[in-house]
Amino acid sequence: MHRSRLVISALLLFILPHSPATAEPAIGVAMDDFSYTDTSAEPTNQTAAHERRLSTFMAALRRDIGEGGRYRLVPSAEDGAAFKIIGGIQKTSTLVQWAKVAVIDVGAKKLVMDKLYSFRGDSDEAWERAEIFLSREVRAALGAQAQVALAVFDFELEDMTAASAGASAASDASYLAEVTGGVREALGQSGRYRIVDVGGEAKAGALRDCGGCEAAIAQKLGADQSLIGVVRRVSRTEYTLGFQVRDARTGAVLARGDSGLRLGADYSWKRGAVRLVGDRLIESQQATDAPRK
Repeated sequence: MHRSRLVISALLLFILPHSPATAEPAIGVAMDDFSYTDTSAEPTNQTAAHERRLSTFMAALRRDIGEGGRYRLVPSAEDGAAFKIIGGIQKTSTLVQWAKVAVIDVGAKKLVMDKLYSFRGDSDEAWERAEIFLSREVRAALGAQAQVALAVFDFELEDMTAASAGASAASDASYLAEVTGGVREALGQSGRYRIVDVGGEAKAGALRDCGGCEAAIAQKLGADQSLIGVVRRVSRTEYTLGFQVRDARTGAVLARGDSGLRLGADYSWKRGAVRLVGDRLIESQQATDAPRK
């Protein structure tokens, strides 16, 4: 009876333990209006037509980039843009125009796309075809780079046994390090996450009891999301595992999971944690993304 009360109280840390991961927040993208230059030397002044077509082009490009909810258009990096899109169009003859497009990773301060395209014609239809093609190219470039920056903090131990012996502290620390390393490796290899180095952040206290302070720490580290995890020792051969993911900017809980009671000694913690994160976070997010492909 006493053990049942312990298990129930342990599970209160992560409510709704088997909830699937919720949809991730959209990635911020800033996009300035493209410049336009006409060096075709045509006798007819087409400034008004070009301004209209460029305005329609930019509205369609922003609409197509934001379609599906994966990306959200924001004014600037200060407003949460992870990427910035810049470009320009030049008309060089009656039938030939060139479009230069670049995508900048704001955090890394590097170009992730820098291409020059040509398209024929200067009609509404020609501009529409060009926009459709360019929007696909830009989305492909963003998709290749837009990994979620995730700060995975060291897993913590909540020892609920009556005999919490100090002699096992070194052994516990070693197994917890294996758990953290295994989870970071699994998430990094999934292709969805870029693991942010947390260094010595938040080593002094228990993040599980800080009311979501890990989100703010993750944001300072440049991460999009934070993950904390707990191993709860119920007995020397029984344990539970839990994790929780927050949006670093808002602190909102995005995903959580709990293993329920498991049998196994401390050397099995890593295997259980990797399995839990794989089932409740990686595979769940892959299933969420599947309809968009």
